[in-house]
Formats: sequence, structure tokens, C-alpha cells
Amino acid sequence: MKISFADKRPSGDYALAVPVAGKDRSALGSLGSAQKTIVAALDRQRFEGEAASVSEQFVEENGAVRRVLLVGVGSGTIAGDAAEKLGGTAAARLIASGEKKAIIDVSSLNYDADSAARVALGAVLRSWRHDRYRTKLKENQKATLEEIVIVGGGEGAEQRYTTRWAPVAGGVSLTRELVTEPANIIYPESFVERVRASLEGSGVEIEVLNRAQMEKLGMGALLGVAQGSTREARLLILKWNGTPDDGPATAFVGKGVTFDTGGISIKPAAGMEAMKWDMGGAGAVAGALKALALRKAKANVVGICGLVENMPGGNAQRPGDVVTTMSGQTVEVINTDAEGRLVLADAVTYVQRNFKPSTIIDLATLTGAILISLGHEWAGLFSNSDELSSELLKAAGESGDKLWRMPLAEPFDRLIDSPIADMKNVGPREGGSITAAQFIQRFVDAGVRWAHVDMAGKAWSDKPSSTYEKGATGFGVRLLDQYVADVLEA
Repeated sequence: MKISFADKRPSGDYALAVPVAGKDRSALGSLGSAQKTIVAALDRQRFEGEAASVSEQFVEENGAVRRVLLVGVGSGTIAGDAAEKLGGTAAARLIASGEKKAIIDVSSLNYDADSAARVALGAVLRSWRHDRYRTKLKENQKATLEEIVIVGGGEGAEQRYTTRWAPVAGGVSLTRELVTEPANIIYPESFVERVRASLEGSGVEIEVLNRAQMEKLGMGALLGVAQGSTREARLLILKWNGTPDDGPATAFVGKGVTFDTGGISIKPAAGMEAMKWDMGGAGAVAGALKALALRKAKANVVGICGLVENMPGGNAQRPGDVVTTMSGQTVEVINTDAEGRLVLADAVTYVQRNFKPSTIIDLATLTGAILISLGHEWAGLFSNSDELSSELLKAAGESGDKLWRMPLAEPFDRLIDSPIADMKNVGPREGGSITAAQFIQRFVDAGVRWAHVDMAGKAWSDKPSSTYEKGATGFGVRLLDQYVADVLEA
């Protein structure tokens, strides 16, 4: 998608999108002779200009017919959020409309450079599609929109988009690609190669550990999950050094189960195909590192992706097995479908021993229990630090990757004590997302700020929004990027 910015509307053939703030019709004065007809049509439709609402009209202009979208931006809404919804709503309506070029005229909104740039961001995010395997698309299903011009954004909008938001769109795109690809295409080895190709020339340093190297390090929890699959596990290490500061790096750790059958504790067949996105946390970490590198973030960040496939093979881990983690702690594996926390346990230990971070943020599509608590509206946030929680909640509000803080407490921790090992990998049914977080916390060193984001309800959506189509959402990339901007670059 080509994005550009202009002071005024160009001549020629294009679709025009004009924002409407609530019931205010003043922005429609720019439509010239078509204004009266369009206002009457909006009134007849009872169009109230709510955010992300749209009315489509066709008007005659200089002997030709122009498509005009009236896009609601609400009234009294946060400018950045409304701006993204404006761009995304216009792009969603036009992406397969037959139009090749669109103008989004924000002149009436008095947007600053950042808000205008975020109109472009919303349009690019919503335009993302994955048609690689669709060989028989009908003509009216094919994407036609090639160019979007933002008009009236003011001085500096193009620079702001190029340096701040286009990199974020690039990171989200990588994450969506990884999450969308089927498990026969993206598995631990190919995940690494896809990320390597995407980050080539970005300045991100890449290191990869294979099974033999992880065996030598004693990563029995992660490798135990992988042992039922013919696909070998990988640990992907991504390092972005954006500042000469030699202080401790911040670590992002992602669960990367490229397909999760549940192992011997096998999942029901219905819906199991969705488990290709159980690597959404690792996908978000990879996308975030790409965004930081593209915008040359002034921060030092290390990303760790624990990559495995959980299969019920003849060598698969059994319920009741005891594994020794890299930390030396032992785990009784009660349920092989509670595998993500085992992967994270060794990944968290690895990053602490090798990088000594002051802060660790892990992201994982970890538990179905978080869906019962928060549905598909929020990801669950667990942390040992009120300060870190506040920082992440602020970043969540600014980025749109919403979080809700959940409790951690010693009574929950007791629920994962094992009679034959240091701990077991599941507690009772009640408080399942909390006991999962308590499990990970047992591998966090004293003095390290840690947060766990359970994003099981957010990596994939069965409903479109103003910034993504049905499918992979790219959740987590913007959260981590905004956290870096707010805290590490402040």
C-alpha cells in the first residue's frame, strides 16, 4: 500500500473519504455542490457519525461519478484512536471496492502531525490481507486499492508516519504473517528462517539454539514439550542494541508453540486447527523487535522465542513425567496440554542467566481460563511489580492492545505444589490463568521486575475490527513498542 500526504485534494479519479464528527455536518462544506444532497441523505439514514460508522454515497463531479465515504469519528473521542478508526474504516470499505486510489481528507479535524499519521497507520493495518493460498478468488474479492493519500494533516505528518508508525505497521505485519501461516509452513525451524529473512539488514542480531545446545544447557522443560514431534525445537534470540548504554537490557519472552495438539492430553478435534496461532506470543516478540529496529529505537532489548511443536508421538511426554528445568527446579507434568508455561520456564531462565535483564515481559497464548475471565476484550496482566504494571497499563491504553491486571497471591502458588517434585504444571480448574502465572513466577529471579501477559483471547479474532480483518490481530507488537517508547526512551 502506497501512503502519501498532501495539503489539498488532487485532481483525477479516486474515492474520497470525509470524516463526520457526531451530528456535526460542517466538514461537508468541502463537498461543493454535492453537499446539500449528501447532508439530506445522511439525515434520511439517521447517520449520527459514531466512530467507525460509514455511509457510502455516489455524486456527480465534473461530469464523472465519484465515490464518497462519510466516516464517523465520534465526538469527544481520543484523537489517536479515532484517527486510526477513520483510516481503517475507509480502507476496509475500499480495499476490494474496485477503486485504486483513495483520498482521506482530514482538513476539518485540525489534526496534528501524529493524528494524521495515525490515520495512515489505521489504513495500512486494516488493509493487510493474506491471500497466498487463495487461488480462485472472484474478481470482486480481490484487493484493488493501491494508494491512499492523507490530505490536510499539517506539517510533519509524513515524517511522523515514516519514522514512528510505518515501522510499527511493519512489525504488526510480520506478526500477523507468522500467526496466520499454517503449521505445515511455520514450525520451529521455518519460524526462525522467516524471521531471519524479515529482519535482514535491520540491525537486529540473531542467534539460534538447536536441540543439542539446549540439552547441554539442561532445558528439560522446553525439550520435554517438543519430544513428541519430528520438528526439532529452537530457541530464537533477537538482540536490538539501540543505545550505547551498557546497562541491563529489557527482555521480551514469547511462547512459540507452532502447533498445539495438547500432546498425550490431546485436545478435542473440533477447532484444533486454530492451534496454529499458539505461537502468537513469540510472533509478537519478533514483530516488536522488527518495529523497534525499523524506527531505530534508542533502547536495548533482547527478545527470546521458545519454539516447539506439541505432538502426541511415540516419544511424547506423558502425564506424570518429571522434568528438570534449566533452573534446576523439577516439575511433575500433570497435563501435557499445559505446555506453554514449561517453554517459558526455560526461556525465562535462559534470558536471566545470559543477559541479566532488570525487566522481563513475557507474552503467551497461555490459558483458556483467561477467556472465561476476560473474553476477547482484554489480555490478562500478571506482575510482581506495581510500577511495571502501571507502565504496561499506560502503554496498553495508548496502543489499543488492552490489558486487565489480574491477582497473584501465595494461596494460588500453593496450588501447584507437587508431592514428588518441586511443583506440578497445573493446579485445580479454578483460577487456572492465575496458577499458570504463579508457575512462571517461580522461575523469575529475586529483584527482577516481571510481567506476564496471557493473550489467549487476543492473538486471533473471529470478528473484524477497524484495524484488522478476521484472523491474526498482531496483538502485542504495539503494546511492547509503546512500552519502549514510554519507559525506555523517555
